[in-house]
Amino acid sequence: MAIPTKGLNQLRTLSGRVDQLSLPYRSYMQITCLEMERARRNMERKSASKRVALIDTRIEEIEKSKQDLLLAVATSGRSMPARRTSLELKPTPRCSTGGFKIRY
Repeated sequence: MAIPTKGLNQLRTLSGRVDQLSLPYRSYMQITCLEMERARRNMERKSASKRVALIDTRIEEIEKSKQDLLLAVATSGRSMPARRTSLELKPTPRCSTGGFKIRY
């Protein structure tokens, strides 16, 4: 029987046996990363709430303008004017030049 050769995989080391929580600098680094993420999320929340507030004010402005226009139409007593067929846009005739050509 041949004796099996030993390589780097068979060497016994202490790596991986150290408890990661027992190293204080790793715990402080994790705390720092969590604090930075919390700060970023707070900034996202503030900007999102500002955007929502801007959207809400714009919706209120639109509703007010709509009500003003409806009131103006109702007080004028006239209905909407009919469309004139002479002013309608007509599609332009399509000119075919025989396809797409490239000059070199």
